[in-house]
Amino acid sequence: MDENKQPSAELEINQAEEIVIHSIAETMDLYGITSSIGRLYAIMYFKQHPMTLDEMKDEVGMSKPSMSTAVRQLQEINIVKKIWQKGSRKDHFVAEKNFFNYFSQFFGTKWKREAELNLFAIEQAEHRLQAVMEDEKNEESLKERAEQDLQQLDGYRKYCYWLQKLVNSMESGEIFDLLPMDNSNSKK
Repeated sequence: MDENKQPSAELEINQAEEIVIHSIAETMDLYGITSSIGRLYAIMYFKQHPMTLDEMKDEVGMSKPSMSTAVRQLQEINIVKKIWQKGSRKDHFVAEKNFFNYFSQFFGTKWKREAELNLFAIEQAEHRLQAVMEDEKNEESLKERAEQDLQQLDGYRKYCYWLQKLVNSMESGEIFDLLPMDNSNSKK
């Protein structure tokens, strides 16, 4: 056997990991995380030990400042955490390996912000529309338009409240009572 070749099993593992790393990076790109940052997360996912910025830089091929920015972004969405390592002065980081936690953190944060921003906007808009409807100087067609907008905003508010319930159910874990984490569709 050629000494420069990796053993076949190690090569298979590396290729299997690379397939999933590529897939995670691509799917994270769908949700606004650049594929390079998604790739970093996916590489960290397969590591069985915490990684330093230098190790990440070598593994991913990004500059250390870019790596630092990427790790900070992953920390902001709570899917990478800094941990303390005894005897080391460097920062060490680990990736969230539980995709149910990852999902809850990633989407919960975004959905909570969406609901809050939109409920605030709806409230502001309602005050203005109500003022248009109550002002006797306004034409009837404008009052009707304001009334239609108010009715539409009521539907939008219901969506935002539902979204808040969804986030709350994810934070409490209640969602998993409704949608259990089972393997019923997995390969045996």
